[in-house]
Amino acid sequence: MGPASKTVIGLDIEPGYVAAVQASPGRVAVERAAYAPLAPGVVRDGEVVDVDTLAGVLRDLFAEHKLGKRVRLGVANQRIVMRTVDLPPLIDPKEIASAVRFQAQDHIPMPLEQAVLEHQTLGPVETADGPRTRIVLVAARRDMIDRLLEATTRAGLRPQAIDLSAFAMIRALHRPDASGTTVYVNVGGLTNLAIANGTTCVFTRVIPHGIESVAGELADRRGLTLEHAHGWLKHVGVLGPVDDIEGDPEIVVEARSVLSEGVRRIGDEVRNSLDFHVTQMGSSAVERVVLTGPVVAIPGFSEQIGQQIGVPLEVGLVSEGRAGGFGGVDAGRLAVAAGLTLDEAAA
Repeated sequence: MGPASKTVIGLDIEPGYVAAVQASPGRVAVERAAYAPLAPGVVRDGEVVDVDTLAGVLRDLFAEHKLGKRVRLGVANQRIVMRTVDLPPLIDPKEIASAVRFQAQDHIPMPLEQAVLEHQTLGPVETADGPRTRIVLVAARRDMIDRLLEATTRAGLRPQAIDLSAFAMIRALHRPDASGTTVYVNVGGLTNLAIANGTTCVFTRVIPHGIESVAGELADRRGLTLEHAHGWLKHVGVLGPVDDIEGDPEIVVEARSVLSEGVRRIGDEVRNSLDFHVTQMGSSAVERVVLTGPVVAIPGFSEQIGQQIGVPLEVGLVSEGRAGGFGGVDAGRLAVAAGLTLDEAAA
């Protein structure tokens, strides 16, 4: 491991929690991990609302776990726009950047002066109009990015880059031996979906419903704390008769009810996204789904949602480093943060 000052920590900030990962150089193996819950409303629908509270949580988390200060941040919310754009057949990066800026306003639903733009070149493609250079254009509202940066810098951290959480999820969970089109789904504070050909993201969508809202619903119905609600969800799961599960029968029945509804709602949203993707010109059918996030620790959740989506599903988890690095954090919470430590997918 290189000097701590050179280490970049992947930092995933979601509604309900933050997760930080220090990984092995060049590969997704978690050497150190840290997690902290966030009170409802600190981050809402993927956007920072309470800058002061988030800064305090981050400051305490990094101090307690003695993590480095250089961080790469992930973002995921419904106000982020990703578009695939075909430019004239350009090669020079400066010319591509200039063309992106010139055409951006035709592709993003926000004024350019209010947006932060980034692009990634996918290379030359043949189209009906002849050869083109294809790029992925990402745009986010500047005020949203500013609040995220303000919270992290107030915590004493030094942001090195901001990346789409969808891209980080693909980098963390991509298998070099896997072929075809894959959909990656992270069900955490919200549900983040990315469809990729290899390591290239071709579609992404953020669904504001996730396991945090399921736990919040149980907490509200039964007068529980969020911590206890999460504990009940993991205890009850979606397998087996509720009569066989120990504990307060009313809470058990309620936990099974909100979980079943959560599976149905999230499964429907994922299925609708896949159907939309397939109808797009030139899109190929999805061959497998990779599920990650805190939900993988809930018994039966992955099996149930796989049945509802109707596509072969596997659970995607990152691995620990040689000395072990999860530190008691559920592995499902760490995929996005681990992917943020990488510039590209590991071979």
